[in-house]
Amino acid sequence: MSICIPRLKPASASAALKEGKVSATELCQRCLAAIKETSVLNAYITVREAAALKQAEAADKRYSRGQALGPLDGIPVAVKDNFSTAGIETTCASKMLKGYVPPYNATVVQKLLDQGAVLLGKTNLDEFAMGCGTTDSIFGPVQNPWSYSQQYREKSAEAAQTDNGDYDWVISGGSSGGSAAAVSSFTCFAALGSDTGGSTRNPAALCGIVGLKPTYGLLSRHGLIPLVNSMDVPGILTRCVDDTAVVLGMLAGHDPKDSTTVQSAFQPFTLPSNVDVSKLCIGIPQEYHAPGLSRETLAVWTKAADRLENAGAKVVAVSLPHTRYSIVCYHVLCTAEVASNMARFDGLEYGHRCDVDSSTEAMYAATRREGFNDVVRGRILSGTFFLLKENYERYCLKAQKVRRLIAEDFVKVFSSGVDVLLTPTTLGDAPQFKEFIKEDNRTRSTQEDIFTQSANMAGLPAVTVPAALSARGLPLGLQFIGRAFCEQQLLTVAKWLEREMEVPVLQWHRAMEREHPALPHNKLASLS
Repeated sequence: MSICIPRLKPASASAALKEGKVSATELCQRCLAAIKETSVLNAYITVREAAALKQAEAADKRYSRGQALGPLDGIPVAVKDNFSTAGIETTCASKMLKGYVPPYNATVVQKLLDQGAVLLGKTNLDEFAMGCGTTDSIFGPVQNPWSYSQQYREKSAEAAQTDNGDYDWVISGGSSGGSAAAVSSFTCFAALGSDTGGSTRNPAALCGIVGLKPTYGLLSRHGLIPLVNSMDVPGILTRCVDDTAVVLGMLAGHDPKDSTTVQSAFQPFTLPSNVDVSKLCIGIPQEYHAPGLSRETLAVWTKAADRLENAGAKVVAVSLPHTRYSIVCYHVLCTAEVASNMARFDGLEYGHRCDVDSSTEAMYAATRREGFNDVVRGRILSGTFFLLKENYERYCLKAQKVRRLIAEDFVKVFSSGVDVLLTPTTLGDAPQFKEFIKEDNRTRSTQEDIFTQSANMAGLPAVTVPAALSARGLPLGLQFIGRAFCEQQLLTVAKWLEREMEVPVLQWHRAMEREHPALPHNKLASLS
């Protein structure tokens, strides 16, 4: 075929499969080849080549009989390595779980497989999803595919000449950086991430793709190794909003294995071809004009608001007064739940176990010291401090009360007639790795999650959409936050913005098509 198969969208790939223009096996083979060609990105922890090809062959047989299971049948996907996968090592990018092979699939993974999706492998992440750069993994950091775009290379070379700097790749964001890099580099058609404080939306924005955090309770968390039970949500990463809606329709719904999923049935939807935003009211939160917001991001945010207004939407300034306390409350509640959840990793039932046998207590301590990195141990210690009897009311209880006020701020805004909120996703474009690691994990998370974690605190749906390229040639994303369980309206507005602001991303996609293989290993090796 003349087309570059891995660059098709799931919808067009599904149509090509139905029409017999391409086979699921060929799709799978092309994606596996792309994974090898882009291996320097370090997006994948595990690649299951033989098993994926076997799944693709089964899909081809179904298509030959006219019995395709749905729009994802035969479509290659990837899954973040904190989702349990039967018979496939699940590590959370940590020594603690290295070698752990679950006996069951997470519900969202099983739903993908039931729809015939081809699981290519498990993607890299910050250890136990505690990070915002995918730089804290025992398997090494993930590089952002945009590090190798022509414009960024040229700008980086100019900076090296003027600032005595060296060419350096940029981070993919986190903690679902492996999934975002996998989708952005065209090695798969869609990927699962997790989102506790922005871990799907942050890397999606930095990698120039779409990232959705659904309403809490809409997707099952069964089999997602927990970080913060009250905020964790499976996330969806794709290259366009339409594809996000398709995947959401396959995954959403009640799960008896997860008591936090809602009982009401979810009705899958198709987004309209022509979106009318003239009857919508778009809120611009004043508090999101945060310190550190780059001029470029502010300009893109303003441009998007102007375009919505020019299209007939009512754009109004709104206030979320307790947002200023959100990041502090998030860290208190996050670390408290982390301390509780990480207690299960004791070296007895599964995962890493040290050689110390002098006493059970000594074995516990040594196992956790060896198995967890500094970031995880630091959050456990912080959470344990907040959970102490003498500290609980002062920190945890107060944080829960403020969390309620944060959620009520959103309720008041949406009750006033606002349909969706428009905000930045990140402060700016992706930082270089050498600059990013100068700051500690806590400081970086405070900076990178500033616009995203409040949606998790309130349990609301939020989606990031590519909006522009920065002066360095790197993606800038904008975020929409919607009412609970109003994903259809949220994604409809996101699709409108995607069409209005898509030129920079299209330029990247077309460039990748012209230069296929997109990121050949030998070319990257000479630049790294």
